[in-house]
Amino acid sequence: MKLGVVLFQLGGPDSPEAIEPFLYNLFSDPDIIDFPFARIARQPLARLIAATRARHVAHHYQEIGGKSPILEFTMRQAAALEARLAGEFDARVVVAMRYWRPFTADAIRELQQHGAEEIVLLPLYPQYSKTTTGSSLNEWKRRFAGNGREGYGPRVQAIEHFYRDPGYLRAVVESIDGTLGEFADPREVDMVFSAHSIPVAVVERGDPYQRHIEETVELVWRMGGWPGRRHLCYQSKVGASKWLRPSMHETVRRLAAEGRRHVLVAPISFVSDHVETLHEIDIEHRRQARGLGIEDYRMVPGLNDSPRFIEALAGLVRRSMAQPELSGRRGCA
Repeated sequence: MKLGVVLFQLGGPDSPEAIEPFLYNLFSDPDIIDFPFARIARQPLARLIAATRARHVAHHYQEIGGKSPILEFTMRQAAALEARLAGEFDARVVVAMRYWRPFTADAIRELQQHGAEEIVLLPLYPQYSKTTTGSSLNEWKRRFAGNGREGYGPRVQAIEHFYRDPGYLRAVVESIDGTLGEFADPREVDMVFSAHSIPVAVVERGDPYQRHIEETVELVWRMGGWPGRRHLCYQSKVGASKWLRPSMHETVRRLAAEGRRHVLVAPISFVSDHVETLHEIDIEHRRQARGLGIEDYRMVPGLNDSPRFIEALAGLVRRSMAQPELSGRRGCA
């Protein structure tokens, strides 16, 4: 039986010239920009935001090598997962980026060439939000339905979130342990869990993201059994509307004011390193922390293609294959 697995990710610019079109695609997404008369105003607004933001973030990408590394990490995850599944399935693992190449349509063509009889959709967002997993699955539905499917009807299963999965949690704990061990005394460490923020209005309309993030932190903390103190904050706010707080800027300022001097930041909503970990956390907030007197500041690296994480993904795929087909979306955690 031929299996296809689709790893969905945000994507990122692969050159300085790609920054603005990447941002335009992001802010053109109806699952991101949604308001009355948005159909008329979304594209002009996206062009304006993209042009403004591109100038602002260009030097961020310069400081991490001139491009986003997220495609490289996701391709490595795909190759490792395909190798891990090879003994059980004739599997092809493909990558579908939401806002830059390779796009969802590219992934569908690869699966058709493979002749996949069953497909598992696996967004690489541990927690569900309509702005991430929801957007990726909506794009899949649009492209898959309009991609010449006559005679091609594989069974499709979607994994909507996996933040409760024990394998994923063990991978996070293992990654944190590796960096926590670099501190002289773990009891003196303030562990800051940082997640990508979203507008409060999205949460108020029923999006479960904030609840999923809080539960993830609780589960990881309980499994890790660490002796220090924990904090949760949010990052990457865009625009003037109200987003989830406290921000990471606020959290770092508070810890410095309280005299804390040993800080470990664990990105809890990201599984791959990219500009929001490598620049925002590891450069921008490191500068902020040191300027406020926090010299012992460290970041837990992304899970990327760590063996523990790849095994967790393989377990998710196996369990999804064992489930009966359900209509519409389904969660698998």
